[in-house]
Order: sequence, then C-alpha cells, then structure tokens
Amino acid sequence: MEVTLPFLAEGVDEATVSYWKVDEGDRVEEGDDLVEMFTSKAVFSVPSPAAGVVEEILVREGEVVKVGQTLCTLKED
Repeated sequence: MEVTLPFLAEGVDEATVSYWKVDEGDRVEEGDDLVEMFTSKAVFSVPSPAAGVVEEILVREGEVVKVGQTLCTLKED
C-alpha cells in the first residue's frame, strides 16, 4: 500500500518532510504517526492508514512533497 500526502487545505499543494517517526521495517498500527511535515502555516503528522510494516521510505527529511505524492510504502497485515 502506498501512503500519500493527503489533501491539506485549499491553496496548499505541498509540504516539507520535517522528520520520520518510523524507520523501514518498523511495525505500525492504524493511526500511528509516520512522519511529521510542515507548511508555511502548520505542522502536522501523517498517520498510518492501516496496520503493517513500513517497507520503504521514498522521501527524505527536508524534501518538498506534493499532495498525492507517495511518502512510503506499507505492507499491510
């Protein structure tokens, strides 16, 4: 499963990765925070949409990500 940057707000179409709260291979539960991100107006976390194992982190800290872009992949239980 691909975990993407969700819709943020009207007129906000990108965010910057602040830091990852998980590593590749970590087990997560649905709703666990995966990554902290920020825009010029807010800091927020992206939660895991399902339980599973983080397979691959595709964007690095400091990288700008567009809404809908894949952040990481998750192997669901």
